Amino acid sequence: MIKVVNILRILMILSIVLLSQNIKGESLPEYRLKAAFVYNFIAYTEWPVDLGSSVNLCLIGNHPFGEEIDSLDGRHVNQYHVAVKIKALSDSLQDCEVVFVSSDAIRYLPKILQKLNDNPVLTIADTESAIDRGVMLNMKIAHQKLFFEANQKSARNAGLMLSAKLLRLATRVYQ
Repeated sequence: MIKVVNILRILMILSIVLLSQNIKGESLPEYRLKAAFVYNFIAYTEWPVDLGSSVNLCLIGNHPFGEEIDSLDGRHVNQYHVAVKIKALSDSLQDCEVVFVSSDAIRYLPKILQKLNDNPVLTIADTESAIDRGVMLNMKIAHQKLFFEANQKSARNAGLMLSAKLLRLATRVYQ
């Protein structure tokens, strides 16, 4: 059983690597790739508390995913059922285990992080310098490829454990 789980994890990591190939031309659309990254970010994060059977992925701002993010709604990641929720800045985030902050909402990041109050919530963005401002995982495009960087310090402060396998794939890891 453990061997099967390890093989599945390796396949997930390979999917991140393969999906990070050239995002122009015949490859997958950018936000389909980013949705796949979000899926794998959830898969390779450990929460300190029992989440029950579901993980709420909350999107703040005018998210650019379109219907690509809908592909995650209802899917299973490890033992969790993913539920995608659209949130306004004024909404409570208490029911969120994962928060994606869109580029138009990033200016409100201090307020969003204050609402989370170091609760075990994985924060994700795709905005330049978001990682320096406390986001745990930030996706970015460089040389027509999709990459991500990780802020392990922010994750630890929230009580989350980012998998070593995930951290090895990050272009930069902030300790």
